[in-house]
Amino acid sequence: MTNRTVFYVSESTGITAETMGHSLLSQFDAVDFEQVYMPYINTELRAHALTERMQEAAERDGVRPIVFATMLDDGIRQILRGGNCFYMELFEGFIEPLAEELGVAPSRMSGRSHAITRPSSYTKRIEAINFAMANDDGIRPDNFNRADVVLIGVSRSGKTPTCLYLAMHYGLCSANYPITEEDFVRGDVPQEVWDSRHKLFALTIDPLRLQLIREERRPGSEYASMTRCEQDIKKAQAIYRRLNVPILNTTTQSIEEISSHIVKIVGNAVTRPLVGGAR
Repeated sequence: MTNRTVFYVSESTGITAETMGHSLLSQFDAVDFEQVYMPYINTELRAHALTERMQEAAERDGVRPIVFATMLDDGIRQILRGGNCFYMELFEGFIEPLAEELGVAPSRMSGRSHAITRPSSYTKRIEAINFAMANDDGIRPDNFNRADVVLIGVSRSGKTPTCLYLAMHYGLCSANYPITEEDFVRGDVPQEVWDSRHKLFALTIDPLRLQLIREERRPGSEYASMTRCEQDIKKAQAIYRRLNVPILNTTTQSIEEISSHIVKIVGNAVTRPLVGGAR
């Protein structure tokens, strides 16, 4: 594989540069990227020091590094452009055309995209995060009626991280219920889960992928065996069919992709008809 050093550079936190850079680099599987995070490059002195690091990376790799940057200060930007690097300014192609369309000059203040500009939205997300943590792993099924989303799935299928992502990025109060051996024996889930069917989403996963995840948690255990994983998935699928709810596969889809599917459906969740009648 080809090796390239990548710098994520910003006057502020660098979150935007990192997010956009990751999205672009994900399309190039044949390259091994060494990633370097350089936030708060907000003085010319720091910018010059960074160009020295770029030169070191170029000499080590035998090819110039790639720089993803969100620099609003033109002076600092020109210093970085002058370094031995392939420089991509992620704001440059968007700010001026957008300003022209809006008829308003940009503030050119760093860190604005991550500032708490809407306190009500910030408070909603904090409350959603607290809700997800307090209602994880089926701890409080009596609270499912207060949730915006309820996820079900076998152990280690991705319920908890998805709930937290929905809370942090969308402000959705999310709870989850793990399908247990008791549920498999009965071939059914508790009444609280049925009562939440209009906002219920089932997560499934390939047995091989599940086995790898469980093996990391409990090496050599019956819980992590391929036979157990295959049986758990098969029995869970039967329960999902009874519930007749959307099923999302976490094998090849990221948490972000799963969450976006859920959010799209949740727009009509309150009025979504329940097919098949009551339990």
